[in-house]
Parts: sequence; C-alpha cells; structure tokens
Amino acid sequence: MTQKNKPSPGTNPIQVADRIFLVVEALADNGPMRLSDLVETLKLNKTTIHRILNSLICMNYVAQDSASLKYRLTFKICDLANKVLNKADTVQIIRPFLQELMNAAGETVHLVQLEGTHAIYIDKLESQQNTVRLVSQLGQTLPLYSSGVGKALLAAMKNEQIKEILGGEKLISLTSNTITDLSKLMGEIDVIRNLGYAIDDEENELGIKCIAAVIKISDMAPQYAFSISAPIYRMGEERIEKLADLVLNTKGQIEAAL
Repeated sequence: MTQKNKPSPGTNPIQVADRIFLVVEALADNGPMRLSDLVETLKLNKTTIHRILNSLICMNYVAQDSASLKYRLTFKICDLANKVLNKADTVQIIRPFLQELMNAAGETVHLVQLEGTHAIYIDKLESQQNTVRLVSQLGQTLPLYSSGVGKALLAAMKNEQIKEILGGEKLISLTSNTITDLSKLMGEIDVIRNLGYAIDDEENELGIKCIAAVIKISDMAPQYAFSISAPIYRMGEERIEKLADLVLNTKGQIEAAL
C-alpha cells in the first residue's frame, strides 16, 4: 500500500466493520437495548442498525427478547474473549495452583470453562494417592445446574442473567439429587454466594461429591471454575470443611496471580 492510500489514524478503512463494532460495543456498555435506543446512541440510520442486528443474530452474537424487543449480546462474545485468554496462557497460569491443590487434597481436581448453558472440562489432574478413577474427560460438557463447578459459575452471575440462561432450559434430573426446580436452585445459589464455594451432592453423578469455586478475573464475566471431586465415602462433613478451606485458599491464590 502506498502512503497516500493508507487510512489516517483512527479511520476505519471498512465502514461496515466500524458500524458493526459500534453496535457490539454499545450493547456491551449499556446492556440490552431497543432499536430506537441504539439509533439515538449511535446516531446511525435505523435501517442500517437493523440490518447489522439481523446479521449479528444470524451469527449468534446477538439475541432479541420477544417480550421487551431489546437486543443483547450472547455468550458467544465471551467465548471469543475466553479464547484470547487461553492464548495468553491463562490455563497454564492456573495449573500449578491446581497441582498443589490436588497434592494437598489427594483427590482429583478439575478445571472447567463456561460454554453457554454448560461447563466444559479443560483440565484434569488425578491424584496418585487413591485408586479410584473418575470417568470425566477433557472436552466433556456438564450442565451448569447439576454440577458444583456449574453452580459456582452461576453464583457469580446476577439473578437476571441466571434466569435468562436457564429460563428456557429444561432442568433434567440426572440423579435423584438433581435440583430441577429453578426457584429451589436460586435458593441454593444464595447459599453458595454466602459460603464462597459450591457443593455437588451427587447431583450430576451418583457416588461422587464435588467442592467447587469460581475464578474471577478482574471485572470480566465468570469463565472458569475448578473443583475437588471424590467418592462419597471419603466426603464426610468434617473432610468437606477441610477441603472447602483448601478450595477457597486456592481460589484466592489463583485470583491474585491473574
């Protein structure tokens, strides 16, 4: 490109790209907005903004509430941000702390990442101190509402956001302990917020209990959580309290490092 063809500083050479990101940034800054609000905020043509919104909806970056008619960003945006974090070696930063937790607890430790209405295993450390091997695998997903890590992630969100995520989701019973009533789940989430950690009481898999906590990275939306998982015969009340202390200590160390 010759010097005279170079865009001037601050000038986007592709105008439509500039407008698309203006819409995305407006929704990120203000939360759900009506079309008229976007027109007023961005000072762009109503038809132009409507076309951009429809395009973003087709690509699953934006959704529209049928009742309020407001547009909002979806969690696909968070997925992009999370991929950037992964490239910045976030998981590699977290792993040594989880290794220490696994050694101290003598139990399997998992790290998960938020993915829509599910959590996905992205790391697993198995202790050599016991012979019980869990069936969890990297890349495997599990529902937010029935897992310790999932409930820890939910507890870090606002109630409106939780209801938005799970409101259209059928809460299927995976075991006899699975919480399938949204109002009861919201009560459980209040408890988790007070404790600072979540417990999966055989809600996702019979015979297995988990203690989990979310990892908060500055002011970003919650994306990661970790847990200690063990057979129920090793998870009496006294040991759960001790392991919960380890989890909270590890959570603090990871967040300080990030």
